[in-house]
Amino acid sequence: MTDKIFRVNMTDLTTSVETVPEAWAGHGGRGLTSTIVAAEVEPTCHPLGPNNKLVFAPGLLSGTVAANSGRLSMGAKSPLTGTIKEANAGGTAAQLFARCGCKALIVEGLPKEDKWYSISLSSAGATLNEESELIGKGNFEIIKTLTDRVDPKFGIITIGQAGEMKLSGANISVKDPDGNIRSGGRGGLGAVMGSKKVKFITVDPGDGKVEIADPEKFKAANRTFAKSLVDHPVTQSLAQYGTNVLVNVINESGGLPTRNFTQGQFEGHDKISGETMFDLIEERGGKPKHNCHAGCVIQCSQIYNDLKGNKLTSGFEYESIWAMGADCCVENLDHIAEADAIMDDIGIDSIETSVAMAVAMEAGVLAFGDGAEACRILREEVTNGTGLGRIIGNGAESVGKAYGMTRVPVVKGQGIPAYDPRAIKGIGITYATSTQGADHTMGYTIATNILGVGGSVDPLTKEGQVELSRNLQIATAAIDSTGMCLFIAFAALDNEECLPAVIDMLNARFGIELTADDVTNLGKHILETEHTFNLKAGFTNLDDRLPEFFYNEPLPPHNVVFDFTGKEIDTFWDFQ
Repeated sequence: MTDKIFRVNMTDLTTSVETVPEAWAGHGGRGLTSTIVAAEVEPTCHPLGPNNKLVFAPGLLSGTVAANSGRLSMGAKSPLTGTIKEANAGGTAAQLFARCGCKALIVEGLPKEDKWYSISLSSAGATLNEESELIGKGNFEIIKTLTDRVDPKFGIITIGQAGEMKLSGANISVKDPDGNIRSGGRGGLGAVMGSKKVKFITVDPGDGKVEIADPEKFKAANRTFAKSLVDHPVTQSLAQYGTNVLVNVINESGGLPTRNFTQGQFEGHDKISGETMFDLIEERGGKPKHNCHAGCVIQCSQIYNDLKGNKLTSGFEYESIWAMGADCCVENLDHIAEADAIMDDIGIDSIETSVAMAVAMEAGVLAFGDGAEACRILREEVTNGTGLGRIIGNGAESVGKAYGMTRVPVVKGQGIPAYDPRAIKGIGITYATSTQGADHTMGYTIATNILGVGGSVDPLTKEGQVELSRNLQIATAAIDSTGMCLFIAFAALDNEECLPAVIDMLNARFGIELTADDVTNLGKHILETEHTFNLKAGFTNLDDRLPEFFYNEPLPPHNVVFDFTGKEIDTFWDFQ
């Protein structure tokens, strides 16, 4: 099967299937979404207007049996940051896209009439259908209804009410193998999908399969690769306790942002920790290990039940637990899980929205620690699009502006995640220089600053941080292009067999001869493409800065500030 580009024009309601241009042929995942957005989207366009495009792309290894290769990339100009944006998520869709022979789906234009649509993908291309039944519904009801309406094995990509309302924190959600939600969060791409009035996409691969140029070489490389993942101590901890194992680790480092980034440690950390969560999951008959996509050998996801043994949420991750927990000072893990489930259902970013909630708490809208009221606001205000709901649903910067707050933890309009850049300085460089606003996944220096993976760089000093962030951002851009989970980076940094095995799989998949230098150059090219888009959109080096309170307010317990000069931050781009 030859890969094709599937295109959907919402203005004239037509679809087409196109040959992959030569310039796009070597890209997948984030590399392809950013390449297409840079080529076809005017950088100064309004993100919710007719000139933005929404691009979906499986990774270069999606649809194969390669371990942990089920991430689907989504790209557009972000309505939250105004920058180029890629989000990726697990679930079943990436592998099914690849089996359909769809290298990328491009959704462009805006409908002329006030009607909603769905898109059906198959190996023949894309089909547009008018949709009315599921408008106004949440993600859980959409997945339940579509599982009855179409083959349960189909991939499903949806937006909830947040996307319909075009809130800047809206996610694009993907069904996982068990019908749970995986989120393409950060950057508000669900609002772009809502602007185009696409409620959901189904993916039917039929009998399609991905062809491997050298199957035996591929199998051998995959065995080596998978073993490197399961043998690494960090991924073993993730398998045991999930990503939430980090609560106690980051709290101990003094870098756990607490009470809207005023402290680096949370007194109630143990009540919301991965160890406590694991015990509760086992006591209540939940599932401590769960894969967000087929072929995951780490299984860091889980199913968290309530006191009665009923599923409360799934994919209960560190970032979400930190944001509604330590940052909002909520110690009740059930309240945090309830909030997580509500946000999954309405399709809104659990980092952005919870950081916004913490700013609202400092503004006096609700009290720090009031998890029940946070859940009420999410359920009644955000879901229904009230004035307060829209202010919070549009993100932390929106709340800061509405209430005249000065401690608003954002970069390029996007809420800062679960590591304080004053106590973990490498991640501060990533937040500042990322092409997509504050995002820990762009260059996860926590691996080296805190976990000792790939060497050790003292998190409290400036030395080596720019280089560390740069190298990890380059590597991450390449990983995001393969469709691989970011967590393969732990093994890739420590195990000398891991990265060569990935390169061997790419070569065996396509019958090519990539080298490690080629992969590094791919990562650099992606960053340069994204940076160039942002410059054309009007961003400058002065946007690569943290909010001023990080430079002025010492963070307990280390009483440190973020002390990089602008000139030092700007050296990040010296590799160009």
